[in-house]
Formats: sequence, structure tokens, C-alpha cells
Amino acid sequence: MTAYPQPIADLVKQLSKLPGIGQKSAMRLVLYLLNVQHKDLTSLAQAISQLQERITLCSICHTFTDQEICSICADERRDRQVICVVEGPADLLAIEQTGHYRGLYHVLHGVLSPLDGIGPENLKIDSLIRRVESGGIEEVILATNPTIEGEATANYVQGLLKSGTVSVTRIASGVPVGGDLKFSDPVTVKRSLDTRSRF
Repeated sequence: MTAYPQPIADLVKQLSKLPGIGQKSAMRLVLYLLNVQHKDLTSLAQAISQLQERITLCSICHTFTDQEICSICADERRDRQVICVVEGPADLLAIEQTGHYRGLYHVLHGVLSPLDGIGPENLKIDSLIRRVESGGIEEVILATNPTIEGEATANYVQGLLKSGTVSVTRIASGVPVGGDLKFSDPVTVKRSLDTRSRF
């Protein structure tokens, strides 16, 4: 038996399913929501319900959008000869926030992970290959994370594209800015040496 009414217990249970939210954090959120104005609570509920109703995947790059084609793919000012391949929409956002990259994207929605039953057919790889084969693409930047699965995915995609005329590149990785070399793992140090550039 819970000390709180069932609606509170139910919401705590649902919120605690979110990443990074435990039982205590969920309870704090619920107690906060109980004290906000009714109109604000209604607005929050409407915004959550609209996620499934209005958000879909871009028909070109597969990022989240509320249109058939996302604003990046529709932007004629973008460099349409370059595609940056990322694991998920959060990675796309991280690159966009730098303000440095002006090409297009392709979101795979995951990485190859045979142990988890995720193969090429579970990712948006086929549509990437079709985009490249349709012409006009000169470079594909593989920006998957430097994990075992990310590397395997990058190698797999590179293997599919290597027979074509498109240039396939991989983002550099190594010791982060502000990082300390002596605390870096051997793989990171090796990658830093392998991807060194002229100063």
C-alpha cells in the first residue's frame, strides 16, 4: 500500500521510466507538478501528447520533424554534396550546435549490435546507400560514436560505399579539449596519435 493516492503513484511510476530519473527524482517532479497552475499543467500534457501525434521522421534524413521534410534538408543554403552520418537525432543536434557544419545529415537510429539483435536491416542504412547512389554526393562523413558498436557500424557503411566514387571520411577522435593525457585510456591515446594533424 502506498502513502500517496494512486494517480500520484502511477505518475511516479511512469516518470521513473525516463532515463536518468529514479524514484526520488520522479516523486520530486510529481510534487512540483501538483503545485503549478492548472493551465501550465494542461499545456505540458498537450505538449507531451503532440509528440506522437505530430512528430515523425524526415523522409530524407530520418531526423525528427513535424513536416515531411525537415528544415535542414529543405534548406537550399546547405552543402548538398556532403552527408554526415550520425547514430541519432541527439548527435545531429550536437553537431549543429557547433555552427561549423553546413552539409546534410543521415540519421541511422542506432548502431549495429548483434548481441542486442540489431542488424543492418534495423537501421536506416539502405536509404543512405540510395541517397548516395542517386548522385550529387561527393563526401560521406561517418560520425558514429567511438564505441565498439559505433566503429563496427562505420566500418560496415564504409564497406558498402567504398566501391563508389564518393569520398568516405571518419570524424577524428582522441584526447578531448581540457582533458589530461595521463588519465586517458590507451585506445584514446592511440586514436589521438593516429589522427594527428599538422600544427
